[in-house]
Amino acid sequence: MCQPRHVTKTPVCVIGLGLIGGSLMRAAKAAGREVFGYNRSVEGVDAARLAGFDASTNLDETLARAAAVDALIVLAVPMPALPLMLRHVRESAADCALTDVTSVKGAVHEEVAKAGLLARFVGGHPMTGTAHSGWAAGDARLFVGAPWVLSVDDHVDPGVWATVMHLALDCGSFVVPARSDEHDAAAATISHLPHLLAEALAATAGEVPLAFALAAGSFRDGTRVAATAPDLVRAMCEANATHLLPVLDHALRLLIDARNQLAQHQPVSELVEGGHAARIRYDSFSRPQIVTTVIGAEEWRDELAAAGRAGGVIRSALPVRDSRG
Repeated sequence: MCQPRHVTKTPVCVIGLGLIGGSLMRAAKAAGREVFGYNRSVEGVDAARLAGFDASTNLDETLARAAAVDALIVLAVPMPALPLMLRHVRESAADCALTDVTSVKGAVHEEVAKAGLLARFVGGHPMTGTAHSGWAAGDARLFVGAPWVLSVDDHVDPGVWATVMHLALDCGSFVVPARSDEHDAAAATISHLPHLLAEALAATAGEVPLAFALAAGSFRDGTRVAATAPDLVRAMCEANATHLLPVLDHALRLLIDARNQLAQHQPVSELVEGGHAARIRYDSFSRPQIVTTVIGAEEWRDELAAAGRAGGVIRSALPVRDSRG
């Protein structure tokens, strides 16, 4: 039977070796972890092996190994592939601690619950990435200094939560505790909406003959995420439609108001100054360190959710009640 470990070197089994999964495998190995993984692509597995990593195209064998060594299983596959992966986990390693790196938490929570694996699951989302994909795009330092959201939903087991916390810290991230629904509302604003805006900006410029010849920094920065694989963008936006629609409506209202002001030869001060002020607040936003919470203590989940909501983060491992070390 797999049991959560309260030490930093729990073995890690990564399912999916693309940008995030491949980077996680590299980071975990650099941190001294036993790490192994599965990837559907033979080319990806061959490249990982050539680089000295333990990878396989046999999912069931990989999960059986995870069960044998009490590994933390990390699901690093696109949202559409998640139900199938969860069925395999249920059949081969149902007692193992389980997390994911998907950008939508509510939809993942539902799929994990359907698979009967919720008791061993902690939702996760490293807030990092590039526009590139595949094993070759991976980087052991991708997570360094990045927020890594860990869900503190009511079902979460303290031992499993501590296990995932240690992995995130080992990879160089700081941990942001959050409820799944609150994460998804925030991610809609700072991740999924920017993807749609970048796509719209790129598509608009693509229709103007001279635009690409003139394009420089502002266009490059504003459209960076539009280079992300379209299937990944569709999956994250569609899975979070409930939270994305209100913020998309708000952004459209702001743009329509600016459009109408321009049409009437009026200043667009409200949008420009409001956006500038918000950006300045972001630059000075503080992230106080969470140090007093004991994982597993009474109301620890509510305490962490409140701290995360206020901007608090975990930069060093919190103690676990009744932990043996």
